[in-house]
Amino acid sequence: MDGVMRTDVTVDGRDATERIAEMIMNSTHYRQLRLTMLDSITMAGFNIVNIHHLFEETKLPVIALTRQKPSNDEVRAALRNLPDWEERWKSIEEAGELVETSVRRTPLFMHLAGISRQDAEKIVRITSTRANFPEPLRVAHILASGLCQGGTVDDFRQLT
Repeated sequence: MDGVMRTDVTVDGRDATERIAEMIMNSTHYRQLRLTMLDSITMAGFNIVNIHHLFEETKLPVIALTRQKPSNDEVRAALRNLPDWEERWKSIEEAGELVETSVRRTPLFMHLAGISRQDAEKIVRITSTRANFPEPLRVAHILASGLCQGGTVDDFRQLT
């Protein structure tokens, strides 16, 4: 790992795409980056990332992964509790086809922007070194858990 980036997004807001793009573009690591890998197209509840816009802004392909295939009916029902739910649903539809793949016979589902299915599957398999999920997302979960549970810098030093 060469670095860690962090940004804030509004719970159930509409700023995830913009905030992630800004974080990436302003990073000192930007020139080294080759891909954006996300854990789902939703952040902080239903703050939906427009992966195609993120790709256009950053010029980096996007793979948004999830372990379970969401139920469109359940997602639509939950979205109806939010203002502008139709626009949010449209953003989910614009993400495109949810592509199924697997790592060690464990199913994973992907939304893709700026990358072929074949290349995305290869990257997901290559980066899934310690689990049935890509290492960058696994490490991000560990770090986020420490932050959300009141972790300190000393706690993070123990992880490395």
